[in-house]
Amino acid sequence: MNQPLAYVHPQAKIARNVVIEPFTTIHANVTIGSGTWIGSNVTIMEGARIGKNCRIFPGAVISAIPQDLKFDDEDTTVQIGDNVTIRECVTINRGTSDRMKTVIGDNCLIMAYCHIAHDCIVGNNCIFSNNSTLAGHVTIGDNVVLAGMVAVHQFASIGQHAFVTGGSLVRKDVPPFVKSAREPLSYVGINSVGLRRRGFSTEKIREIQNIYRILFQQNYNYTQAIDIIEAEMEATPERDEIIHFIKNSHRGIMKGYFKAN
Repeated sequence: MNQPLAYVHPQAKIARNVVIEPFTTIHANVTIGSGTWIGSNVTIMEGARIGKNCRIFPGAVISAIPQDLKFDDEDTTVQIGDNVTIRECVTINRGTSDRMKTVIGDNCLIMAYCHIAHDCIVGNNCIFSNNSTLAGHVTIGDNVVLAGMVAVHQFASIGQHAFVTGGSLVRKDVPPFVKSAREPLSYVGINSVGLRRRGFSTEKIREIQNIYRILFQQNYNYTQAIDIIEAEMEATPERDEIIHFIKNSHRGIMKGYFKAN
């Protein structure tokens, strides 16, 4: 990692086999795991905790202070897992006193020009396409895919294995296993392609589909639908995950299925 054209603060803790390209700046109170590659013109600021075998492309800014007027220089962090790829000009802000950290899980791909704001929690194996933006305090489950230019409202949640189509505005919570699209954001089916790719059986996909037919296509309110699902459908991890997500939604669930004009 001996790179005379980069600046690395002497208090930064960097594994010996990290590669740092020219014109990169790494501040104090930074930890970077082995096998990570950091491209040129990257800025890694105080509070960054970066795992092993990550790839950070030129222009990225990691762990800048939050764009939040309530921030009072708390000692907060950005925690990035292993095998994460962060493409050009991505910005990831560290936490505030709310959660004290911003978290990106393992094996994520964050494409160019994405922004992840303070206190966001992102699960494992997520893909965020170009220009997608998370406002503060957003929670994203494992295996979530955001297509290009998705904007997620602060405090919103997106459940595991969900897919959000490009250009969508996520104002309400998106439950697990679904595809969402249109304006306002609505249910358009389950994410069957993604589920098959991740090993879900045809029977399991059909079970999830039947749950969402009750929730979104049979004119029940959510309380009625949950009562029917709990009474009539066998308890499984997927069923219970959906029920738990809806019962614990703080912003309310996105709209159900409707026919576009």
